[in-house]
Amino acid sequence: MAMELRYIDAILRGEPSVPDTPAGIESEALDAYSRVVTTVAETLAPSVANLRVSRRAGRGRVDGGGSGVVITPDGFIITSAHVVLGSERGSATFVDGMELPIDVVGADALSDLAVVRATGAELTPAVLGDAARLRVGQLVVAIGNPMGFSGSVTAGVVSALGRSFPTQDGRATRVIENVIQTDAALHPGNSGGALVDSGARVVGINTAVVTPGIGQGLGFAVPINDATRKIVASLIGEGRVRRAYLGIVGGPRPLPPKVARASGRERGVEIVEVIPDSPAAVAGVRPEDLLLSIDGEAIAGMEDIQRVMDADAIGRALEVTVARRGDVRALTVVPSELTS
Repeated sequence: MAMELRYIDAILRGEPSVPDTPAGIESEALDAYSRVVTTVAETLAPSVANLRVSRRAGRGRVDGGGSGVVITPDGFIITSAHVVLGSERGSATFVDGMELPIDVVGADALSDLAVVRATGAELTPAVLGDAARLRVGQLVVAIGNPMGFSGSVTAGVVSALGRSFPTQDGRATRVIENVIQTDAALHPGNSGGALVDSGARVVGINTAVVTPGIGQGLGFAVPINDATRKIVASLIGEGRVRRAYLGIVGGPRPLPPKVARASGRERGVEIVEVIPDSPAAVAGVRPEDLLLSIDGEAIAGMEDIQRVMDADAIGRALEVTVARRGDVRALTVVPSELTS
């Protein structure tokens, strides 16, 4: 009775009436959670657009689209490559109803990233974050604009990090590394939208929804990190992404104690296959070699190789360090350009 009178008295004085009980604490926590999601949504809403494009299909054209994230005031927008595949232009619609024409600047199917540019108005850019700082269990918000006039906001957590999935462009294949897995629901049309942390920083570009039977309720986002920033810069500057090619297939593994002591490293990449007549084959790289470094950069996983094999490495003689039967040796490889 005394507790009830205390709450009534608090109400009459205009004070918060949340009980100091587990249920009350939970209510306060929910309010804090809601405030974060609301603030993030309000901050990002002007920077997320609905993209509409059309592409050739047989003798006609097919309409399609998704979402995009504004990254510069003069109209550059990141989206997923599959959203604009086969298209050259279209339109971007924002939550305030503004519609602007867009041109496709460049698309990279091997990272599932693309850049389009809207013209006709100054836009509100989003702040890009760093997915490398994410932790499993961290709150994230997925923001898209699938309907054009009303944004779609869902919240969840980072359910896993370090995921990967393969991509293909013609004959060229690549694995997108460090993909973010989240349980924030991704609706149709959210591809190309933003995955955002609690500080309203874009940490990923929503790219795929796992189908039922594989992991229903899970979605993926291409991370925003140093590698993807370079990809976006290349798309803006050149309209494409040039990559160096070694011609190896492999996977990460711990190093044997002798090799670890000699190299000062704990992990490397075991070469499973060397493509005939490739730069790696010409250099003398063999299956079962343990790749330790390329051009002085330590290699502990396939993502490290992809980071080093950028446009600057094409046609340049690089020292490759490998361990073979317990001995560490240096080889010289000249990467060629990866073509589709």
